[in-house]
Amino acid sequence: MERADLRMPALALAAWAGGLLAALLPWWATGVVALAGTVTAVLRRSGALLAAVLVLAAVGAAGLLRDAQLQRAPVAELASARAVVTAEGVVTSDPRPTTGFEDGVAVRVTLREVTGRGTTYALRSPVLVFADAGWEDVELGSRLRLDGRLAPAEGDDLAATLAVGGSPVVVAPPDVWWRGAAAVRASLREAVAHQPEHQRALVPALVVGDDAGLDPQLAEDFRATGMTHLLAVSGTNLTLVVGFLLVLGRWCGVRGRGHYVVGLVGIVGFVLLARTEPSVVRAAAMGTVALVGMGVDGRQRGPRALGVAVVVLLLLDPGLATSVGFALSAVATGGILLVAPGLRDAMARWLPRWVAEAVAVPLAAQLACTPIVAGISGQVSLVAVAANLVAAPAVGPATVLGLAGGLLGLIAAPLGRVPGTPAGWCAAWLVEVAQRGAALPVPAVGWGTGAVSLGLLTALVVALTVVLPRLLARPATGIGCCCLVAVLVLVRLPTPGWPPAGWVMVACDVGQGDALVVRAGKASGVVVDAGPDPALVDRCLDRLGIERVPLLVLTHPHADHVDGVAGVLEGREVAEVETHADAAYGSTRVVGDATLQVLWPPPGHTVENPNDASVVLLAEVSGSRLLLTGDVEPPTQLALARSWPGLQVDVVKVPHHGSRFQDTGWLLGLGAEVALVSAGADNDYGHPAPETLAALSATGAQVLRTDRQGDLAVVVEDGALGVLTTR
Repeated sequence: MERADLRMPALALAAWAGGLLAALLPWWATGVVALAGTVTAVLRRSGALLAAVLVLAAVGAAGLLRDAQLQRAPVAELASARAVVTAEGVVTSDPRPTTGFEDGVAVRVTLREVTGRGTTYALRSPVLVFADAGWEDVELGSRLRLDGRLAPAEGDDLAATLAVGGSPVVVAPPDVWWRGAAAVRASLREAVAHQPEHQRALVPALVVGDDAGLDPQLAEDFRATGMTHLLAVSGTNLTLVVGFLLVLGRWCGVRGRGHYVVGLVGIVGFVLLARTEPSVVRAAAMGTVALVGMGVDGRQRGPRALGVAVVVLLLLDPGLATSVGFALSAVATGGILLVAPGLRDAMARWLPRWVAEAVAVPLAAQLACTPIVAGISGQVSLVAVAANLVAAPAVGPATVLGLAGGLLGLIAAPLGRVPGTPAGWCAAWLVEVAQRGAALPVPAVGWGTGAVSLGLLTALVVALTVVLPRLLARPATGIGCCCLVAVLVLVRLPTPGWPPAGWVMVACDVGQGDALVVRAGKASGVVVDAGPDPALVDRCLDRLGIERVPLLVLTHPHADHVDGVAGVLEGREVAEVETHADAAYGSTRVVGDATLQVLWPPPGHTVENPNDASVVLLAEVSGSRLLLTGDVEPPTQLALARSWPGLQVDVVKVPHHGSRFQDTGWLLGLGAEVALVSAGADNDYGHPAPETLAALSATGAQVLRTDRQGDLAVVVEDGALGVLTTR
């Protein structure tokens, strides 16, 4: 069998290294590595090594220049001063509800003109605008006038954030292509509007990644079964959409180079439909690579196309080097191009070729992505390959029929429902697969996220990649492997009980939000905040066996802390509810096994930022002191340092999901042995901030995160403090 050409993938790895150097190390590190590589290449007379060094240096330099532009741009300087500005900018994303603010939205805008501190600047600076619910209908591509206050941004791809008030002022409407894309998206939603809830939310997600209205529990089921890629814009979406257009073009008589025109129109149209956000551009590039890999001489052309795509994307946006989504897309595509053919050929010796290919593609992609997924989630999915295999027959029809419904609906809404109805039926099958797969006894197993654990997992994946073709080449061993996986999935292995004995507090994994439980006695717990989703906090309390809640404390009225209250009330006796408005400053009370003291807010305290009005509690259980901080930011942290000097604790719930906005002197001065961070996986805010985690770790504290380790249980046994997690 002809071996794949890996020269361009090697250059892609060099480009990736350049992006990582620029993002993670001091600016001079890129120059040192590039100089050393150049000298080595010249001495060894290696043109290949010299090319790799040049690509590394180019991407590294692009990353450094990009960071310098963002940090030194006038907008960033005005943001540091938290200046009030008047600006004009173009909307570059759809408005999305915010989890940290009540009834608000966040929308990305590229500012073209800013007036602040008496000076007007013409520029191109990306900012994240926070606005009230009246902005939820702002159209992508429209030009707005904005009046508000700038603040520093936490994301590394933003120059600032901008908080605005009032209604949006539209200076110019979107261009015609944006209006056309919006019409198709609206028509797509209308084509399935008559279907049941899950179906009408899932079809737009399959076609163009429009997951508005998708049930969070259903999204969790897709994640547990390794099918979450179907809910976001991915290369799969583009491959199906453009592949459908190419087939349609052939039916219409398109031949030769006409296919390239149809393919190009399909790619551009897909990007407009799915939005020109970085994740969409990335998906479009990887989908194009997949199409090349499926064509003539795909085993040679596919890896070359992948290498070119990675290099070009990193040159255009060096920040992708640290993007988990980019890594997953590139690695999955590489697995399909390089590993899947060998697996397919092995199984094709005793299976029909189309069956072998259907199994090989998801298996290769899953193998390639497993170490990255484990590093993010702390889990290794056992049902992912089987779930994707069973779901595969419905993905293509749901996507293609959904797109057809959106296009035909532009002519007449009833016409769009003709293909929209069977698209919904296909989506129903996907829902069934996800729900049943997630309900299996062991859909996934926990795995550590440390360097040793991930190194071991990577070695296992490499070994499997080498061994599997030999095992799958024979019916006996191939079927035996399938039976072994089935037993592991269907038979729950003995595991330590949950909650662990001696637990005193648990930080629940509720996504991007807070929900803490302080043990008050048998089946009894004080709940501090309820997270954004009733189902998630309800399940956490069920796992802990909590039947009675003598006290529910809501630290401040933001959605990511209060929207899950219904889940706390579900089937439980809640004796008392307390908010920041009625918490008695300085008071101490005993609630079962716990002693609670209110450290903040003081009487009559008023602030513009609700985060700084958060209730701060000092809890003592089994001799351990636990500080629960809500979302307090540096002004309140400094006030706490003045009001409660010398405060020392054993455990701290890191304020505001580990945001980089911390008074590090106060936070590190608490002397906590354990720091718990409650944050959602892949959240839009960059929480927790690497610098905050690094500062806490440098003190010797054990730092744990719900987004990677699930529920975090603080345990006291024989006077010793420890932490156990569900992952």
